[in-house]
Amino acid sequence: MKTRITELLGIEAPVIQGAMARIADASLAAAVSEAGGLGIIACGGASLEWVEEQVRLARSLTSKPLGANVMMMDPQAAAVARLLCDLGIDVVTTGAGSPAEHMGLWKEAGIKVVPVVASAALAARMERLGADAVVAEGTEAGGHVGELTTMALVPAVRAAVGIPVIAAGGIADGRGLLAALALGAEGVQCGTRFLTVEECTVCDPWKEKVLKARDSDTIVTGRGTGHPVRGLKNKFARECRKRELACSNPADLEGMYAGSLRRAVEGDMETGSILAGQIAGIVAERGTAKEVVDSMVSEAEALGALSLPELLARNAERA
Repeated sequence: MKTRITELLGIEAPVIQGAMARIADASLAAAVSEAGGLGIIACGGASLEWVEEQVRLARSLTSKPLGANVMMMDPQAAAVARLLCDLGIDVVTTGAGSPAEHMGLWKEAGIKVVPVVASAALAARMERLGADAVVAEGTEAGGHVGELTTMALVPAVRAAVGIPVIAAGGIADGRGLLAALALGAEGVQCGTRFLTVEECTVCDPWKEKVLKARDSDTIVTGRGTGHPVRGLKNKFARECRKRELACSNPADLEGMYAGSLRRAVEGDMETGSILAGQIAGIVAERGTAKEVVDSMVSEAEALGALSLPELLARNAERA
């Protein structure tokens, strides 16, 4: 399956692994890259020493293209941006702010820059800055989210830019990949689906929560603060929502979220923030990164080869 994304990034399958803070490390990123997709190491909130260690470790595990994510609101963003150049990273994805001040640096180093966007206007701005592609991430995704759904966002972004578009949010299998291509994307980014693979080092209780999740088991907190986040429902998320609805000053809530992701990573499934997207409801298997990438592509190709009457007949059989 060849698209402008596979050609741009030098990968075999148009599948990018999402950058999940405190989760997406060398083990997961290298496994996805080795499987033919693009693995991403999440640098947000991490020390420079950790970032360098993980990139070097991933390089020892795969010789294929490798990416890293930089959160622009991270106080260390500038230092991370320079470090990734020194480490020879192939692709940088960005979020939580504009990468404008680092674009020249990355371009000079030959790094492909792919910002994550939540609107067509922002996508067009990123194209003007020199982005090589954009990730159009719908509100179905886990972690930090925007307002628009993937179904509405992807075609709007496709119409607004000439650079390749990667769809994200609510995608976990070949059906999602094929749908994204139909909407105008040329690749997909998946986070939640990779949470349960063997190479993901997140704690087992987190994986089990994803595997047991229903379609209605996620919740968005933090909308009032301007930093909405989607995760699985638990005691912490419900308490956050309750306090948010009762609070008149969002600034009073900031301390409530501190340390919640770390607690979840350490195995606290009640007072931690268990980030996951709405698609968790159909994630029912563990497997390996390679199995996920291979099955997504093969299923999309099989479905794409069907005529419309054949596809409708297949859907009727599943009913």
